[in-house]
Amino acid sequence: MLMHLQRYLIVGFLASHVLESVLGQIAYNILEEVKVGTTVGNITKDINLSLKELTSREFRIVSNLKREYFRVNTETGALQVSERIDREELCASAASCSVNLEALVNRPLQLYRVRINILDVNDNSPAFPVSSASLNITEITAAGARFPLQSAHDADIGVNSLKTYKLGSNEHFTLDIQTHSDKTISAELVLVKALDREKTPFVDLLVTAVDGGSPARTGTLNIMVNVLDINDNAPVFGKSLYKVSIAEHTAVGATVIRLQAKDSDESLNGELVYSFISHTPQNILERFEIDRETGDVKIRGDVDYEESNAYEIRVQATDKGGVPMSGHTKLLVEVLDINDNPPSVTVTSLINPVEESAGKGTVVALMTVSDPDSGKNGAVRCRLAGSSPFKLQTSFQNYYSLILDDVLDREKVAEYNITVVAEDEGNPQMSSAKVINVLVADVNDNAPRFTTKTEYAALRENSKAGSVLCTLKASDADIGENALITYTIPQTAINGTPVSSLFKIDTLTGEIQSLQSFNYEEMKTFQFKVQATDSGVPPLSSNVSVNVFILDENDNSPGILAPYSEHGSVNTENIPYSAEAGYFVAKIRAVDADSGYNALLSYHISEPKGNNLFRIGSSSGEIRTKRRMSDNDLKTHPLVVVVSDSGEPSLSATVSVDVVVVESTGDIQTQFKHAPMKEESFSDLNLYLLIATVSVSVIFLLSLISLIAVKCCRTDGSFSRYSAPVITTHPDGSWSYSKSTQQYDVCFSSDTLKSDVVVFPAPFPHADAELISINGGDTFTRTQTLPNTEKVR
Repeated sequence: MLMHLQRYLIVGFLASHVLESVLGQIAYNILEEVKVGTTVGNITKDINLSLKELTSREFRIVSNLKREYFRVNTETGALQVSERIDREELCASAASCSVNLEALVNRPLQLYRVRINILDVNDNSPAFPVSSASLNITEITAAGARFPLQSAHDADIGVNSLKTYKLGSNEHFTLDIQTHSDKTISAELVLVKALDREKTPFVDLLVTAVDGGSPARTGTLNIMVNVLDINDNAPVFGKSLYKVSIAEHTAVGATVIRLQAKDSDESLNGELVYSFISHTPQNILERFEIDRETGDVKIRGDVDYEESNAYEIRVQATDKGGVPMSGHTKLLVEVLDINDNPPSVTVTSLINPVEESAGKGTVVALMTVSDPDSGKNGAVRCRLAGSSPFKLQTSFQNYYSLILDDVLDREKVAEYNITVVAEDEGNPQMSSAKVINVLVADVNDNAPRFTTKTEYAALRENSKAGSVLCTLKASDADIGENALITYTIPQTAINGTPVSSLFKIDTLTGEIQSLQSFNYEEMKTFQFKVQATDSGVPPLSSNVSVNVFILDENDNSPGILAPYSEHGSVNTENIPYSAEAGYFVAKIRAVDADSGYNALLSYHISEPKGNNLFRIGSSSGEIRTKRRMSDNDLKTHPLVVVVSDSGEPSLSATVSVDVVVVESTGDIQTQFKHAPMKEESFSDLNLYLLIATVSVSVIFLLSLISLIAVKCCRTDGSFSRYSAPVITTHPDGSWSYSKSTQQYDVCFSSDTLKSDVVVFPAPFPHADAELISINGGDTFTRTQTLPNTEKVR
């Protein structure tokens, strides 16, 4: 029968001679690749036939090959080559290669067996899977590091097959050539001198594969070594070679072995991805696969012992660093037969639960393993599947201890399902698994935690004692007593007052209640700490800062300013009978201790109702005439002015003003000055008017200068650390000035006889961009910010 038939393109030369003829079987040796027509041997002579008998006895050659490689020359009786012979095509890599023929003659019928041995010639050069490859090596890789090379293949056999590898001259690497038990040869690059990326960023290597023929044939592989930095720890397997045996026809998806590598780096540089190296032979890829995350090597396709009794798989673990690094190992999978009893694992003692503070070396469980088989089929070894902080340790045969090999953290993993895999040494190998459930007991190793470092809460002023400020909630990753939290307020003082006299906290719920009411005008904001403590031993705690804001309530009525603020006094103002519409009568001024809308004041005339002679500016408080006087009008007009704020509910104050109509302006002047007028070209009244006019002009100029300075300063940020005051105009012509949270009204009268400049506080909410502009008449359209370092004079 023919050996396995495989096809390769190969060239060679020939030679032949007669080997032997024994007991009706004739054997010849011939080199592959001989020329067509080359004589293999004189077959008629070797079977004692004459040339005449070749025709008369119907001599013929019978073969079951698809092609006729040989024919008999009827003139000479020689067996000759009729087609090109390629040993690699006929027998692939078989140790021996032969073609069997049958020579038949009739009268009488005789059968002669002819075996032609095809001898190998060195007609194939060693060849790598690829002509070039790249290798990334960090500059901190230590001397002695090994890097497996892709094996070259030589279709020839015997002395003509691959014999060795050679490495081109370089100062960094050498070759370690290894010959295995199956006579195959592999090579690893060994780093002999540390690399320095800054000096040598690239190293070109030339690896030459040499066969044993004469003359020798070679194949080359160019390797570009990229010297990298960063990520300075490559993954490392526990072994350089793993050996495992599996039964033939093992079910698809079964785990062959778990290969685990360790990386000293952290984060992505320490997270590993497992894979077979590139250019892994296709027959291995068809039968095996590896889990990228766990390193489990699994069966992918049918494994047949008759096809191959062993597989050498090269596995690499690559980290996820920015410049990935890889560690390598070899896995030798041996395919075995028989063995029909799996081993079993029995847990004889188990400590459960295990405290998370237990130290390395703590014995968690004791186990015994057994197998009813005998010999190697009954010899059992155990291992742990998957990654866990436990390891197995054996004291004597078939007795194992499950030992804690790392720290525990219940908050991360509360229980472990540890799979103990017991494998016998039978052929084929059989195994069983025992799952041990281990609970982790909690210890108090986590302090309570608030969601934020600072909490903000608001409380309205004048709220009753016992009002809820807020409820704080902390969490603790522990459980049971270790997670039972109590809340306290540490003893501190706020503006000299102990915080314990201001607030109390529910120790269980974290609800904070006020113990007294607060006045916004006295205290606007303050801060204190709250501590959360668990009930563990020893207890752990953490703090949170509580920032409290007091919200203003409308609890202050407007206050009337002089000269109309005296209660019960009669306020009288005189106007001439000839006064035109819009004549200035008086200006009511008021302030409010509240802030924001609670301090925004408006003025209204409430009595007499239906009066159509006077009006008052709702914002300015200026009383003016609506029209000229008539003979039907009263001589005295009692007015009641109501000043109201904008709070909810609104608070107000009233003032009474009697407006008396006189016949001439002289009467008004006399009454206003309470002294007779002097007939001088430049009277005292004119002097006062001049001073008032100059004062108003100076204030106006200062305001304009301040506006320009602030605009420039805000451009370069020189006043960025101050809060911005504001001057605001109202539709009735009055101005308001605000500094920080305090606002001042600056009022100018349009009447020359009653011109005044008054600055008084009126708290309004702070504005980030407080601007001013007067757009003629009684309206304003824009504002301008002033620095709060300016003062109103």
